[in-house]
Amino acid sequence: MTLAFLTPCGPPAESPLTAVAARAGATLCVRNGWLVPERFSTAELELRACRETVGWADACSRGKFELWENSHCRPGTALREHGVWTCSIARGRSLLIADPEQTASLAQRRGDEAIDVTAQYGALVLAGPAARETIARFCALDLRPGVSPPGAFLPGSVARTPGYVLCESSDRYLLLFGAALAEYLWTVVADAAEHLGGRPVGVDVLPR
Repeated sequence: MTLAFLTPCGPPAESPLTAVAARAGATLCVRNGWLVPERFSTAELELRACRETVGWADACSRGKFELWENSHCRPGTALREHGVWTCSIARGRSLLIADPEQTASLAQRRGDEAIDVTAQYGALVLAGPAARETIARFCALDLRPGVSPPGAFLPGSVARTPGYVLCESSDRYLLLFGAALAEYLWTVVADAAEHLGGRPVGVDVLPR
C-alpha cells in the first residue's frame, strides 16, 4: 500500500489545520512529509504553557488506520507500543494511531488489512495541568482520573460533533474529530484554553 503523503517527492501534505495555524502566527516547517506548525511564539513560553496551564498542538499528521480484527484491548481502552496506539472501538474493530515517523512502517507491516483513514480525521493534542479542565468546557465525557485513566479511549460528543478522546497520560489528551470540522474545533479549543492561560504550541514542544 502506497500512501501519497509519505512519498519523498512532491509537495508536503497539509493538515486541515494548516491555514488556521498560520493565521494564529505559526512558523511552518516540513516534518515526515507534512507541513506542520514548528512554533507560535518562543520555546520557553510554549513549554511554560504545557507545564503550568495548557498547550494545544496540531496532531493531524499522525497516521490513522482502521483495523478489523480482534484486539487484546477491551473496548474503550488503548495500548501504546513502539509509537503506535491501538485503540479499541468495539469488539473486532480498532483504530491505530501512529506517531508521524512510525506511519510508513506501520502501513508496510499492516498492508491491505488496515484501511488508511488519516485524511478523515482531524486531531489536536492538549497537554498540561489544565488540559482536562479545558476539555470539560466543551465536552461532557467524564475524564476524571478515576473514571478515565491513561489508556482510556472514549467515543462521544466533542464540541457537539462526533469524535473520540484518547487519554495519553494524566495531563495529555488526543482529540479526534471529522477533518471537515477541524477549524471549528481549533476555535473551540482556543476559546476554552486561552481563558485558562493556555496557548497553541509547535510540534517540538510536546514530547512523545
